[in-house]
Amino acid sequence: MNVDKYPRWRRKVKVSEGEAQLSKIKLLIVDDHEIVRAGLRMLLQAQADLEIVGEVDNGRVAVAKARELQPDIVLMDISLPDMDGFEATRQIKRALPQVAILALTMHESDEYFFKMLEAGASGYVPKKAAPTDLVAAIRTVHGGGVFLYPALAKSLVRDFMGRAAESGDRATLDGLTDREQEVLRLIADGLSNQEIADKLTISVKTVERHRANIMAKLNLHSRTELVKYAIRKGLIDVEG
Repeated sequence: MNVDKYPRWRRKVKVSEGEAQLSKIKLLIVDDHEIVRAGLRMLLQAQADLEIVGEVDNGRVAVAKARELQPDIVLMDISLPDMDGFEATRQIKRALPQVAILALTMHESDEYFFKMLEAGASGYVPKKAAPTDLVAAIRTVHGGGVFLYPALAKSLVRDFMGRAAESGDRATLDGLTDREQEVLRLIADGLSNQEIADKLTISVKTVERHRANIMAKLNLHSRTELVKYAIRKGLIDVEG
């Protein structure tokens, strides 16, 4: 997979003495398995724009280290000693709302996925994912985007659209037109405006207009808020 297919990540550039220098994305790794942390270290240190500023093996220390190190992104496992990844994510986001949390976990169920996003994570990557998926996810959330692993994103939209269709209640979709529902599916699939335009054979400006209408009708501003909306409306079952 080519990470360049994810257009929303950006590299920040500093100019010093006439030379453009890469401003690295600072990462805190939270995982209770040394072998996993070692593998991540090997992968991420090979990327010129990524820098590992810390590693911890439990949730409680993760909160303290995030406060101390002020990373750009925390790679967060879910099953952790002392404090699980859900609570650690909630506490970090409360204290440091500017820090993005990217879940990296062996759990692939919808329940874990939705609960982690509800806690404040900006993305969710299964540990079985390709290394390029993880690198792309890091760059996406650093650029202000939300990374939904494709299989899980499709599950979200299937529940969102399917349950509304089964109930026969079009109001559940807050008045979205058929075209807006199409665009919504593609947004959740992670496609850029240009990719949606190409797929639907419409202009990018038309996609932007549909996207604006969708978010206005739902009173939302991001994909994370879309997930939370679906949970609040009962379109997705999340067990406590």
